[in-house]
Amino acid sequence: MAFRPAWTQIKRDRQRFGRFGYRLFAFATWIPVVCMFNHYVGDLAWIQGPSMYPFLNAEKDQTTRCDIAFEYKFNAQYGLRRGMIVTFWSPYNPEQKVVKRIVGLEGDIIRTRSPYPSPTVRVPLGHVWVEGDGGEGLSMDSNEYGPISTNLITGRITHVLWPRHRFGRVRWWEIADNFRN
Repeated sequence: MAFRPAWTQIKRDRQRFGRFGYRLFAFATWIPVVCMFNHYVGDLAWIQGPSMYPFLNAEKDQTTRCDIAFEYKFNAQYGLRRGMIVTFWSPYNPEQKVVKRIVGLEGDIIRTRSPYPSPTVRVPLGHVWVEGDGGEGLSMDSNEYGPISTNLITGRITHVLWPRHRFGRVRWWEIADNFRN
């Protein structure tokens, strides 16, 4: 008697399990694959609020819908550059993910905004300075909680998926040189 893989055995014994059982098994085999993809490769990020306006969530005053973007998670903490849009765990609320733009890398000297206590700060090793595009007072960012550790970064925003008229790749490098330091 030859050994057969489990899938072939179940396919052959379709009558024993019935059509529903067969489809349920076929669906259940993909659950670990989808979970691994969402955890290690990519996930969807819903961008709400005015902090990344006007680059993301540009229709914030016209609708209650939020932008949906693709968050690329694989090696998210490596190869960071000024201007990239990243997702990270909030230092104030570790259960909340936040979307901001990298303004300064380790070693950079940054001119801060209020309420940060000093007018300039040097970004320490292993940290980045992040800010929202929305301007002063609209974003809780590094001006509130200081430089964030690169270990808090969980992903990079690479594509806008919704709204449909802005579907496409996020071209962060085109505006990377327009940041204040």
